[in-house]
Amino acid sequence: MALLDEAQWQGRVFTGGWESTGADAPVTEPATGTELGRHGLADPAAIARSAERAAQAQRDWAARPFHERAAVLRRAGQLWEEHADELRGWLVREAGSIPGKADFELHVAAQECYEAAALPSRPLGELLPSEAPRTSMVRRVPAGVVGVIAPFNAPLILSIRSVAPALALGNAVVLKPDPRTAVCGGFALAAVFAEAGLPEGVLHVLPGDAAAGAALVEDPHVRVISFTGSTAAGRAVGELAGRHLKRAHLELGGNSALLVLGDADLDQCISAAAWGSFFHQGQICMTTGRHLVHESIYDEYVARLAEKADGLPVGNPATEQVALGPIIDGTQRDKIHRLVESSVDSGARLAAGGTYQDLFYRPTVLADAGPQVPAYAQEVFGPVAPVARFGSDDEAVALAAASEYGLSLGIVTPDVAKGLALAERIPTGIAHINDQTVNDEAHAPFGGVLASGTGSRFGGAAANVEAFTETRWVTLRGDVAGYPF
Repeated sequence: MALLDEAQWQGRVFTGGWESTGADAPVTEPATGTELGRHGLADPAAIARSAERAAQAQRDWAARPFHERAAVLRRAGQLWEEHADELRGWLVREAGSIPGKADFELHVAAQECYEAAALPSRPLGELLPSEAPRTSMVRRVPAGVVGVIAPFNAPLILSIRSVAPALALGNAVVLKPDPRTAVCGGFALAAVFAEAGLPEGVLHVLPGDAAAGAALVEDPHVRVISFTGSTAAGRAVGELAGRHLKRAHLELGGNSALLVLGDADLDQCISAAAWGSFFHQGQICMTTGRHLVHESIYDEYVARLAEKADGLPVGNPATEQVALGPIIDGTQRDKIHRLVESSVDSGARLAAGGTYQDLFYRPTVLADAGPQVPAYAQEVFGPVAPVARFGSDDEAVALAAASEYGLSLGIVTPDVAKGLALAERIPTGIAHINDQTVNDEAHAPFGGVLASGTGSRFGGAAANVEAFTETRWVTLRGDVAGYPF
């Protein structure tokens, strides 16, 4: 039996149950332009209604015994696995994912729920000494209503990694997925958690535009915002949240560097290098945006990476065996192509790619890149690999650190100790020795520094408890305290 029924969400949003809205938008398959259905669009008024209902439902949900909340999360994890075939189809057709990337998202979604299921039974507090004759303690209590704003690129992972722990810790959630991936990044979660036994009104899924997102940030019932998206949008969210004195957890853009030292084995690392730049058409915040290669192996590296790029098949992942699927839409494709063209005009050499048909952009390698090249200096969010050379370790560190972003880092060298020492000198939230920059595990903390966000606010029990609860000081006395007046 199908988990998702198009008749449920046709022209609707999910507010604990399905609710019609005054406006709707198409569910479009980027590979073909086919309309797969239509879904409701939330306006600020719909956000306000859902936030109020979520606040009412949250109190009863938080009061549930911890094992009941844990059971809902465990069941949700099982449902991601049981309905993988159905949900894979949505990730492939709606998000343009190749099947392997869709399977990875489904695996992470299940693991996020299983990890979150362990949160309700954690000791959420500690005893403190006190100067007075009393018991003094710290308790972690649910924040209340958590607003989650998620993007299109890894729509399931980037929703569930906030939704699952927030629910497990006793919060209600209002999720605003990107309208371009409203089904696999939003309604799929609604269906899974409803089937798992989550009480009505605890989770709301409302695709909407920037105005809906602003309404979610501003709403007085929403106490925490979890945002994943571009740095520009994240700055606006953070500013608005600060004005309303609420916490905002921001996971933003990146321009991650892969350092390939002179002793690297190119037979081993070219595959990883290509994956880092071309996985999911480069539409990943952790994508390898800068390949920094020692001058002694630079020419061979460029030639091998270009050969790899030229050999990768690009096409419709629903009907063909391909390595890259479509760019999400024409606006994003045109932005990628402008950056490639301006990079060539700025002195970069086009070693591979640089062309497209419809929304299918060829994996692209730009040699002779550097700070003056736009695709090197900026986040492209497309399948583009700018390659620059360095001569010394100090130069490599300086180049890697010379970015406003600080999300992920990869260093390739058989001297692991040296790689780790270099990583210590480059500010990023994530570092991988002898691997590319795109990695994610549900139990590991995830986040960036500098313009890439506000640090590790996702993944791992400690980070999730910190993100989605508040700290309360509580004292107990046997008798009422006496005072001088």
